[in-house]
Amino acid sequence: MTLGEGPRARVSPARTCAYAVLRRVFEQGAYADHALRAEAKNLDARDRALAMRLAYGAIQRKGTLDHLIGLFAERPAERVDAPLLAALRLGCYELLYLDGAPPHAVVAGAVELAKTEARAGHGLVNAVLRRCAREGSDLLAGLTDRTADQAAIKHSHPSWLAELWWSELGADEARALMAADNEPSELAIRANTLVTDAPTLSKDMAAAGVPVRRDPDIPEALVLDGPFDALASRFWREGAFVAQSRGAMLVARALGPEPGEAVLDLCAAPGNKTTHLAALMSGQGRIVAVERDRRRAGALVRAAQRLHADNVHVELADAAAPRPEGPVFDRVLVDPPCSGLGTLQARPDLRWRASPERLAELQRVQASILAAGAEALRPGGVLVYSTCTISTAENDRQIASFLEGHPSFALDDLGADLPALRNPSPSAPETVLTLPHRDRTAGFFVARLRKGA
Repeated sequence: MTLGEGPRARVSPARTCAYAVLRRVFEQGAYADHALRAEAKNLDARDRALAMRLAYGAIQRKGTLDHLIGLFAERPAERVDAPLLAALRLGCYELLYLDGAPPHAVVAGAVELAKTEARAGHGLVNAVLRRCAREGSDLLAGLTDRTADQAAIKHSHPSWLAELWWSELGADEARALMAADNEPSELAIRANTLVTDAPTLSKDMAAAGVPVRRDPDIPEALVLDGPFDALASRFWREGAFVAQSRGAMLVARALGPEPGEAVLDLCAAPGNKTTHLAALMSGQGRIVAVERDRRRAGALVRAAQRLHADNVHVELADAAAPRPEGPVFDRVLVDPPCSGLGTLQARPDLRWRASPERLAELQRVQASILAAGAEALRPGGVLVYSTCTISTAENDRQIASFLEGHPSFALDDLGADLPALRNPSPSAPETVLTLPHRDRTAGFFVARLRKGA
């Protein structure tokens, strides 16, 4: 009996779920987290965790997997029928990146999955995965990243993105960043100082069997070294914390709101930064949190309630529209839609959704929201522009263009305040850019500007 042949295999619930998620993401354009939530609702915790690992891993590693599938199938992966390709991606990922199941079980399971959705081609799945089991590890180990195109394959990124980072960051930084994008994202939470503080929360969580460590540079930040079901925690229900990357925590701190001030937060949902602003203000003053999507605005209201951020007032409106009250805000946070290229660790499908065309569209949106925020700021006030992306077009050049058109604004040297996080780009050394491979957190760009009196 050869690998993958024999009696009809029973496919595990986790593999079945992961296969469905892959198909929904790549054939229907679904978001990975939404697809997993829908497909895994009847799984127990163990199967759900495995399904998530299989699906997210195969989505994340699609570029590398498709390269190897093309070699084994002797045709480009995109020419393989979609149901078969999903089974191949899932099977190759499990064979090459996961330990545990014997190869024959992986192959047999993938063949059975293909049979459920495709009338023919099961032999191709069997043959390709048998080759992958024999030759895949050596081929994977032999991949190099000397050029941007090679790095795109080895580290599973779109070629355009590898080339972008190659040119903007340099080859060494680009390689390190792409490699880091395939590692697990940090598990960090922000102690909500409207309810508790980081030392107390750290002690309470440790007593509950969840050890955390403090961040010496961000007083409210706690980092976890293992899995943690945040939503099931009594500390979450009590509003003691919010899940948030340390990179994201820098944004509200850069704005530095004071108790009693008037603060405008544009594009505020889901509210992590909004509620951080409220905590830094000790709940005193007024935060107008603008969100145009009704569903997201509702989630923002609920987040503010859970975190006891009573000075947050959610407004359903377009962040790019002029403010009716005029320039009355002491501080403005502009956190506009962006390509999210600093969050690829946590969002496995995002790298395949982004495109140069999408970046160009986002730049126009960002510029309009930034201009609206500037108009709402009183003379002498402070504005912070932030994105969770690593792209000079959305970051450095966006700020440079804004300053050209708004001579009353000046850029603070935030990089001098946070030298370890200074933007490596020579065009914007006054700004901050966290990098996943360097700073072990999500990639965030932060620029702080002041409006002349």
